Amino acid sequence: MQNYTQMAQIILDTINTLFSQFFYSIDQQMYVILDKLAFITPDILSSSSIQQINTSSILETLLTLANSLLVGFSIYYAVRLLYSHFSYVELERPYQFIFKLLIFAVALQFSYFICEQILQINYYISGSILDMGSSLLHKSISFENFIQNLNQLIQIEENEFSIFSIDGILKGFISFQLLNLMFSYALRYIMVKVFVFITPFAFLCLINHSTSWFFKIWLRNLLSLLLLQTLISFILILLFSVDYSSQDLLSKFMYIGGIYALSRAGSYTRELLGGISTDISSGFSSIRSLLK
Repeated sequence: MQNYTQMAQIILDTINTLFSQFFYSIDQQMYVILDKLAFITPDILSSSSIQQINTSSILETLLTLANSLLVGFSIYYAVRLLYSHFSYVELERPYQFIFKLLIFAVALQFSYFICEQILQINYYISGSILDMGSSLLHKSISFENFIQNLNQLIQIEENEFSIFSIDGILKGFISFQLLNLMFSYALRYIMVKVFVFITPFAFLCLINHSTSWFFKIWLRNLLSLLLLQTLISFILILLFSVDYSSQDLLSKFMYIGGIYALSRAGSYTRELLGGISTDISSGFSSIRSLLK
């Protein structure tokens, strides 16, 4: 009987050590990039995580392709105008089309500059909110400091940590929620970059009334993804404004509520403005429902 007890204790100690090292490695290595993923800067237009890809050459190629399609739109209108004389189909007047063509052709050439200014303004807004919170609370507000506060609230001692204790269960839940948060923000970062890349084509679609819907969808999705930064800033300020104690269980659950609010922030902005979902957990739920 004593051998079984010792074996169970060895297994329990091994599990606790593995989880303790796992949580420690996550805290030290993975959450450093959360600030970069959450608060997108205009550098997204020039930075590339793939060394073989030159982002500036991609932008130039896409802009050249958009200019080629601009000529195609003009030819398409000319053919439709010629055909309208035989079919008596009502069509916008040539001077109206030429005026729109000139306006949006100029906008197309400066589309990446316009998009860069949108990114800059959005970054300034979220940064100003964080700076305002830092001056009011006298704390540096960021995800890095948020994780440090969280580790102080729920401390992991390798010899004392137990995954089956209240702190162990809370630490496990928080760590997996933050991993989900990091994956969601990484997906959002990629999608913002995709929408930035197709900016010229969005402006191009304004030339033709039948394709103008694409610009509206593009703008709504891009703004929904970008304005998430503002909501994240307010949630972080709220979390930093509360006094937490490692001895107070309510404080720990309030931190969990804040993390859950951060993970659901994308869904909140999508419900208000529309747009695509970057919630990894909801994506997994959709996949599971399809497999049933």
